[in-house]
Amino acid sequence: MTDTPQILLAHHLKALKLPTFLREYDKVARLCAAEGADHPRYLMRLAEMEMIDRERRMVERRIKAAKFPTVKSLDSFDFLALPSLNKMAVLELARSEYVGRRENIIAVGNSGTGKTHIALGLGLAACQKGLSVGFTTAAALVHELLEARDEKRLLRLQRQLASYKLLIIDELGYVPLSPTGAEVLFEVFSQRYERGSTIVTSNLPFDEWTSVFGSERLTGALLDRLTHHVSILEMNGDSYRLAQSKSRSHPAKPKPPPEPDTQK
Repeated sequence: MTDTPQILLAHHLKALKLPTFLREYDKVARLCAAEGADHPRYLMRLAEMEMIDRERRMVERRIKAAKFPTVKSLDSFDFLALPSLNKMAVLELARSEYVGRRENIIAVGNSGTGKTHIALGLGLAACQKGLSVGFTTAAALVHELLEARDEKRLLRLQRQLASYKLLIIDELGYVPLSPTGAEVLFEVFSQRYERGSTIVTSNLPFDEWTSVFGSERLTGALLDRLTHHVSILEMNGDSYRLAQSKSRSHPAKPKPPPEPDTQK
């Protein structure tokens, strides 16, 4: 019979969805008793632990829902390897205030300079700020849109894409698009215009985007919407991926030992 209150308490805490409260209440009670803490302080500690743990779980769910190919933070980006990139501007963007203003970001530069890393880092920062994020490549998104159109579920997919506070479209320009593919992708940008923020990475300068979309009219309309409220990150430089590969392939040779002194 002595276990009945604990059983009922466990049941109530599960029903209230307070897993941290349930896991920690006994340990915290003993700690507070040893310290002479009163009941409000005891409850405050448990409530704070529950809030911290709940926020951690929410961030984890947002990261999972974003479908990042890998989780990368800006802390691991080597800004020294790309002097052309304004580090302070990137760190300011990591505060995610541009999302509240429904502004866009375009990272442009040659391959291997870390555009995807920057986009993933900004996406992670947005998740940590409590924002819904989606990640995809341009080629995968067009394929998904065309497939949804053929299966008569395009409207549902478009609504999902429009609902993200931040949508990241990686690698725009690596693969030319069919006329239909260009049109459905343009529609995504059009529906998000001034309704949500979009990050785009591309290896092509703006004047070459026509080679991707195949139409000057469509490209002009897209750039007009995308660059109306935008931060542009210039990321041209040497490929640090290539530099890392070379360093792994040709590790530094150890220095030979000094020759013995034969003079006496």
